[in-house]
Amino acid sequence: MNRPSTLRASARVRPVKPSGAARSVTPPPSRVQSFISLLDFTPDAIERCLGLATELKTARAAGARAAFTPLAGRHIALLFDKPSLRTRVTFEVAIRELGGAPMLIPADVSLGSREPASDVARNLERWVDAVVIRTFAQQTVEEFATAAPSLRIVNALTDEEHPCQALADLLTLQERFDTLQGRTIAYVGDGNNVATSLAHACAMQGMTVHVASPAGYELPTRVREQVARVAAGGGSLKLFSNPREAVRGASAIYTDVWTSMGQEDETTERLRAFKGFQVNDALMRAAEPDAIFMHCLPAHRGEEVSASVVESPASVVFDQAENRLHAQKALLALLFE
Repeated sequence: MNRPSTLRASARVRPVKPSGAARSVTPPPSRVQSFISLLDFTPDAIERCLGLATELKTARAAGARAAFTPLAGRHIALLFDKPSLRTRVTFEVAIRELGGAPMLIPADVSLGSREPASDVARNLERWVDAVVIRTFAQQTVEEFATAAPSLRIVNALTDEEHPCQALADLLTLQERFDTLQGRTIAYVGDGNNVATSLAHACAMQGMTVHVASPAGYELPTRVREQVARVAAGGGSLKLFSNPREAVRGASAIYTDVWTSMGQEDETTERLRAFKGFQVNDALMRAAEPDAIFMHCLPAHRGEEVSASVVESPASVVFDQAENRLHAQKALLALLFE
């Protein structure tokens, strides 16, 4: 498989600090240095990433896993402060299949506790080519990028954003509906990191995003303002307090757990607040006839979604999980072009 020219995406670039002859030349403006947020990409960059992800998925299905190795000779550190199944496995497989060497950093490094995140970053900058970070504060990932500008940094999840998941979501939507522009996606639940990155991504691809949340759990104002700035091709964001109103006309209904990692002490309060926001068969019937169901997983059957919906023909939750691999392979290739 030849490296497609469409990979040369236009995106905002974080400057590269020279560190020896091999990195003495500043990269051209088209080069993407890090992926801290969906906001680091333009709509065109997202499309190019999705195009490569589709090619890589097709090649993998045909058995051509070792034909495209842009990470050959590269070492990629995985620094995870939170438990992980999908993120860890898909990144490790992605790195290996692209020819690189993944290195899992033990969780007891405890970013910002054992030593400042900036010190961890400056150490890793001397040894590895990129760091994939799954942690709590978005500020930690940003601090890494500032402290070690020659490293490629990938946000694999923070409390504020989940951009890699959003890329996989777009790939899944594109596979089902071909054209995204003009479609409506309804997110029902907490205005959390998943909802944030989903709103960024879908609005940038010309989709209408409906978000239904109970009072006090809406998307933050800053996210609404961000979406308004980056929406393209008619993309928009609308907020609802009634799930049935939100899903009307939707081609996809998306939800996430009501209580995320780190919020366990709020479980009882959240179960009470989100009563009536479960995605069940009745809510699916209120959407478009061909509507699909989406979830980033893990799903709490019987809480945010009924078991019947997760296991229904409309469910694409495991397609989303698979597409984490392909979307992240494309992302990593883009970072190292």
